[in-house]
Formats: sequence, structure tokens, C-alpha cells
Amino acid sequence: MPSNLAPAAQLAAKRQPPFAEESTDYAQAREALLAEEIEVRRHVGRLAAQIRALPPGPEITENYRFIDPNGVEIGLEEMFGGHDSLVIYHWMFGPDRERPCPMCTATLGSLNGNGADIAQRVALAVTGRSKVERQIAFAQERGWRDLRFFQSVGDDWALKIGGLDPDKGWEMPALLVLRRQGDIVRLHWMAEGSQEMADPGEDPRGAVELQALWNLLDLTPEGRGIDWYPKLDYPPI
Repeated sequence: MPSNLAPAAQLAAKRQPPFAEESTDYAQAREALLAEEIEVRRHVGRLAAQIRALPPGPEITENYRFIDPNGVEIGLEEMFGGHDSLVIYHWMFGPDRERPCPMCTATLGSLNGNGADIAQRVALAVTGRSKVERQIAFAQERGWRDLRFFQSVGDDWALKIGGLDPDKGWEMPALLVLRRQGDIVRLHWMAEGSQEMADPGEDPRGAVELQALWNLLDLTPEGRGIDWYPKLDYPPI
């Protein structure tokens, strides 16, 4: 990012209110907030640049196996298709669950909305411990058309990426990006925030929010709340 950027406050001062009736207090607060938004935008840009510039990550030498949407057993390298980068979201939908995790469902709903767009740039895959046909059936129920689901063969994959606690039997979601270089598959980036890293009163989450749900709620006076979570089903409005 260029080092000769104009100060955020200077750019925010160029604000042109769409509603002339706003109070002086509102105008001052909104201009200060706009300066903060510009700073955050720039910080996110710097963060993205750091992620892109990561040196080659560890090589994945284990032969993890998956069942693809056609019922064929494949390896990680075959998930890339014609791309060199592969984004994997591992969701909490193990064979012991009657229904998948609502939070994972909300995340995948957001990803499905841009699934066709994402596929133009990188490969996108969803891995889960349930049978692939069970995952696809739920996707059809939700109306998802642009996500690819894969069943992990055994629990080695889930254990490796932190998607399964071997002692408590708990499932956890995982997000990671793999990079293919010839015949070598490497980890490029992985979400590594844990409960120990979370701020007081918050769930562990990354620096950039994947879900449109939370980004939208953060714009409202009600916010995302402290004890509200998405559900799989809601009563009619």
C-alpha cells in the first residue's frame, strides 16, 4: 500500500451528507466514524497483502482421502481442478449430528452466494465427516447450488486441522487455504484463532469476517448481540 496516503481525517472531511437535516452532533460523529472506517479499510488492505506475501508453508505429505460429489474417492490435489489455490471450509456436520451446526450453515450460506464468483479465481471445497450424499441433501434443502461437498474418509483430516477434539468428541469448524506447486501441496494460510485468543465476551473469530450476516448486523443499532446466534429454522415472520 502506498506510503504517501492522505490522512484519513482529511479524506473524511470531504464527506457530503445525503440528508441535509442531520444535526451537528450527528455530522461530527459520522465524520469521525468515517475516518475510522478509512483506517480499517487500509488496515484490511495491509493484512491481505501480508497474507498474500506469506512464504511457502509446510508441505502436506499425508495422503488424506475424500469422497467427492460423484461418490469417487480422491485426494487433496484433485480438489484443485484447474486452479493453483484451494479454499477449504470444514463444517460441523459429523455422522452423529442429526442436523449440521447452524453457525457453519450461516457461513456456507454466505459462501454459496458468491460460490460461482469464487470459482472463477480459486477452487472452493467443503469437507465434512458425514456421508457426502447427506451433505448434498442438506445443501439442496437450503437451495445451495454453488458449493462442492466432500466426505472425509476416516477422521485423520478432521483431527489434523482441528475439526475434531479426540478427547471430548467435539467438532469445530476450520478454514484453510492450500497452494499447489507442481505435485506439491502446501498450506498457505489457516485460521488459527482460538478461545484463548478471544477478547472478553466474544467468541473466537478472525480479523476479517466471512459472514455477510455479521457484517450487516454490525451496521445496525442492535448490532450482533452478545447471546444471539443463527438457527436452522425460524417461525414465520
